[in-house]
Amino acid sequence: MTPFGFLCCDKPVGMTSRDAVNIVAGCLRKSNDGKKVKVGHAGTLDPLAEGVLVLAVGRAVRLVPYVQQQSKFYRATFLLGQSTVSGDTEGEVTVRDDLPMPNRNQLDAAAASLRGTITQIPPAHSAIKIDGKRAYDLVRAGKEVVVPSRQVIINHLDITRFAPPEFDLDIGCGSGTYIRTLGIDLANAAGSVAVMTYLRRYAVGVFHERDSIPIDEIRNTDPCQFLRPGLDAVGYLPSFQIDDDQARRLINGLDLNLDALDDAGNVVTSGDAAAIWKGELFAVVHRRKIESQSYQWWPKRVFPRD
Repeated sequence: MTPFGFLCCDKPVGMTSRDAVNIVAGCLRKSNDGKKVKVGHAGTLDPLAEGVLVLAVGRAVRLVPYVQQQSKFYRATFLLGQSTVSGDTEGEVTVRDDLPMPNRNQLDAAAASLRGTITQIPPAHSAIKIDGKRAYDLVRAGKEVVVPSRQVIINHLDITRFAPPEFDLDIGCGSGTYIRTLGIDLANAAGSVAVMTYLRRYAVGVFHERDSIPIDEIRNTDPCQFLRPGLDAVGYLPSFQIDDDQARRLINGLDLNLDALDDAGNVVTSGDAAAIWKGELFAVVHRRKIESQSYQWWPKRVFPRD
């Protein structure tokens, strides 16, 4: 059977997300008689960062957008009074002795101002595409880069340690948030500057570091033994059970007339839902109306068994 599911990996510092994907893809090829198995990651983790990297295996790559929509959680350390172009320790450091050292109350007030929905300008040294090219490639080529601002959601932002000139943050945020920018904005709001010296992602939705597998442990084994089910990607969606006949309808691109309930017990009338067959994710379906018909669930992504 073709592998299908997710790997909750623990990526070390110095490794790119692409490196991790290649390692797992190579292991899967060895354990599947040389057959190529598609692997993708659900959110880049920079080489300087460590922690949870969720990898989708096989047809689960089609569920990556649903993983990316889940909240992400980080621990980070910043150094006050210094700045770099990149926002981390890779760039040339500029020491700002002319700026006062903020106190704990000032940092707490700054953190409070950055919770909720905020506007953020990602760093030029990032993987964001501008006119089809990565921003960091444009910077390295000596071109001026203007990165557009974006709205991001900060669910929680707590200072867990303050030992001047360092402070630690615990962060829960939505997709698209740049942690080094968040720490720098916090320092700016307190009248200083900062660089990020450490970053660990400790969870992405239900994928937590306590369940993560080090890449080195995966490297010389069959990754399939660590696979987690497709339902982990869509557990936050409304769901319903389907029988064999309904599964066949979805395979053939036909609709279903069923009720899916949200967490409050209300019937869902729009958006996506998970169709579950024999305890496993069979399809992601979408509620829509075709011409004069009533609103039905139509297949959006189907994952039939081999």
